[in-house]
Amino acid sequence: MDHQLYSLKNGIRIILNPVKSAVSHCCLIINAGSRDEEAGRPGLAHFIEHLFFKQTKKRNTNQILNRLEIVGGDLNAYTTKEYTCLQASFLEPHLERAIDLLQDIAFFSTFPSEEMGKEKDVILDEIASYEDQPEEAINDDFESLIFAGHTLGENILGTPETVKAFARKDVTDFIAQNYNTHQMIFAVSGSYTLTKVARLAEKYFGIIPENTQIKQRNPPQEIKPINIIQKRPINQSHCMIGTKAYGFHHQNKTGLLLLNNLLGGTGMSSRLNLEVREKHGIAYTIESNYSPLSDTGIFSIYFGTDTEKVAKATKLVHKELRKLRENKLGVIQLAQAKQRFIGQIALGEENRMGVLISMAKSLLDYDKIDSLTEVFRKINNVSKDDLINIANDIFSTDKLSTLVFEPEN
Repeated sequence: MDHQLYSLKNGIRIILNPVKSAVSHCCLIINAGSRDEEAGRPGLAHFIEHLFFKQTKKRNTNQILNRLEIVGGDLNAYTTKEYTCLQASFLEPHLERAIDLLQDIAFFSTFPSEEMGKEKDVILDEIASYEDQPEEAINDDFESLIFAGHTLGENILGTPETVKAFARKDVTDFIAQNYNTHQMIFAVSGSYTLTKVARLAEKYFGIIPENTQIKQRNPPQEIKPINIIQKRPINQSHCMIGTKAYGFHHQNKTGLLLLNNLLGGTGMSSRLNLEVREKHGIAYTIESNYSPLSDTGIFSIYFGTDTEKVAKATKLVHKELRKLRENKLGVIQLAQAKQRFIGQIALGEENRMGVLISMAKSLLDYDKIDSLTEVFRKINNVSKDDLINIANDIFSTDKLSTLVFEPEN
């Protein structure tokens, strides 16, 4: 994770990840997401992300979309609970073109009413499409249970009612209240010098007025475990099991990341996959996930199977959780779990856009970027006692909630 840093007077920080390659990447990470929306108004942060592609003071929609594509590049964006990310990939000579475009759409979009109306229809179609995918929809519904009564529990896409009601003032007010320039990171990966990147950053991002608006993020309240079965017009049952977990800065974050990877993370050799899919053949997909946030997190297990097999699959999941609560890993098991996780992280370095975004988020969240050596050191420092303590904390049966989607007939 080689990098160099540069700061603009308005607070925007710049990362250069120097890499020799014909293909370059850049991203703008803004510390503003769906949790920053006013209660009862979900979907606004995501709506704004869509509007960035519509019109600016000097470009119409076609000019925005063609600006990079005409030279073989790509422009994209996404919204999470806590971030908005604009990203671009392009050939090495087109860095200034990419920076100019990201600056233009992020800071000079005009949000015309006609384009807002069209984009509302696009998002309504996106919501409908998403609801037709139960394996996706159940994740959001589960988070709504875990974070009930909090904006973290709202769907990032919003609802048809809230999306239809958004006005231009909602958009401009959200940006003014949440787009703090001191909480923005612009990152570049490619065959460039810091001198060149800093010069272009000063030219395009240095002219952006400083915004020091501070927002207050309130942590979610504790809730009692919930077990719910919902009937849906689907052919297969889908199940989520999980609970709140550690935030970014918790000392057990690395341990839970390692534990999650061992239990149901990437790859076919996870404990859940071997037990539920390979040994018993009762779920095509079974996986676990741990997502740390700034002040909380969520741990969850997902599987889909035939309705008559849900009880057995659930029993097998709890069996694996109980093993982790009751049995410390042996020396060889622990070493293998660490090596597997470290290897996956190392292989992930091939995804240079993913690495760049990870670096930007790290600088935003921790005010530093750890080297791979430091990341691996933290993993290797996790002990078997750490893991069993974490398992008993997070996987305790009196903390776990369950949500099941069942076919209506």
